Amino acid sequence: MRPAIFVAIVGFTACRGGPQQSAVTTHTAAPDTIEFAHAGADSADSALLTPRVITEPTVVVFWIAAADTFSADDQSQALDDMNYATEQIAAELKQHDIKLVPTNSDTIYVALPNHKRRTILLTGLDYPFGYVLVEPGTAERILAGVYDEDELLDEIEAYFDLPSSADSTVRPRIST
Repeated sequence: MRPAIFVAIVGFTACRGGPQQSAVTTHTAAPDTIEFAHAGADSADSALLTPRVITEPTVVVFWIAAADTFSADDQSQALDDMNYATEQIAAELKQHDIKLVPTNSDTIYVALPNHKRRTILLTGLDYPFGYVLVEPGTAERILAGVYDEDELLDEIEAYFDLPSSADSTVRPRIST
């Protein structure tokens, strides 16, 4: 099993206590390294069930309650794969000041001007887990299911218009 430095999706069974708030903003988001419990906890008690309010460029990792329709083995494999991919992209996101936050809520809000919010619903997708790429002022990109780190990084680079990590390789010098 791969170690999980930042495991946003494991939060579906997190046992974090504390009072629920009406919305959790990315300003109070979890630190870069979080580890959530993955066994036996009641996800109904999780602060991660509180819908996120996105105010800045953010990648939201989601795992909603409908994931319980998958077998325990399938959930575990998807969780391991998502943990690994998320861990691999975390440094790139941090380098470009893009937040990485988890949620178990089936709703995300994007802050708009004039104190309005746009709602993103995560129910009814092909998979009840995945990623949502959000930059307020533009349309979100929902990546439902498991993505390997290369595919995920390609999607993030395209959405946030980042330089390709493939471009960072050293190119041969041409001399004349």
